[in-house]
Amino acid sequence: MIDWRVNPRSYEFMGAIFDPLTPMQTLQRAKWMTTAHSFRYVVTPNVDHLVRLAREPEVYRPLYEASWLSVCDSRILEAMAKLSGLPLTAVPGSDLTQQIFDNIITVHDPITVIGADREIVNRIKAMYGLTQVNHYMPPMGLRNKPEEIAACARFVAEHPARYLFICVGSPQQEMVAKACLDRGDCAGFGLCVGASLDFIGGRVKRAPVWMQKARLEWLHRLSSEPKRLWKRYLIEGPTIFWLWAKWMLTSRKRAK
Repeated sequence: MIDWRVNPRSYEFMGAIFDPLTPMQTLQRAKWMTTAHSFRYVVTPNVDHLVRLAREPEVYRPLYEASWLSVCDSRILEAMAKLSGLPLTAVPGSDLTQQIFDNIITVHDPITVIGADREIVNRIKAMYGLTQVNHYMPPMGLRNKPEEIAACARFVAEHPARYLFICVGSPQQEMVAKACLDRGDCAGFGLCVGASLDFIGGRVKRAPVWMQKARLEWLHRLSSEPKRLWKRYLIEGPTIFWLWAKWMLTSRKRAK
């Protein structure tokens, strides 16, 4: 088995384990995956995920620990990590997904999509001239429907694909990925990437590059969908600073 890791060390940060990969290193690992490989998946924790992890560790931790790769999705977390002395680089899931479609997937590569909707899937299919796209749309409330999670995993097993894009939000998408892994008969590379296909398909507009570099993408998303996202960014999100302070204090105590 090839070990693609430039730095084999992983880092614990606020309860999650991160692989210190750059966007290019992560893309190289994605490029290596084919349908000949047994299933494995990548998670991309961001601020919202770490807040949820702290609130429900029994739900989130097993899902993250079972992943093949765990990369930092957030430029806010990237800054916090660097201030904490950890060499984490932001690898936004939306950017990773875009790069895979733009630079790796060929028109004949089979892909599978769980979630999103038919309009977006058709739009992506037309944009890239894809000829083998398998799409399964699970019902709402997936988190509390284990039989439906199992149905998603069964669909993945029955439709082998080089890449599996799971777009049903967290923790549902990680639950589906874990179920695929647990089956033992799935193949390819699973990406838990939320609304990434909506960005690529043009339904939701990404923040301008200058806002992304200024770590203000959250503000752009909030202004774009205030009714849906105000609680996440204005109430729950700031909890990350308390979690960071708590983590720093604990880390210093362990270092003594």
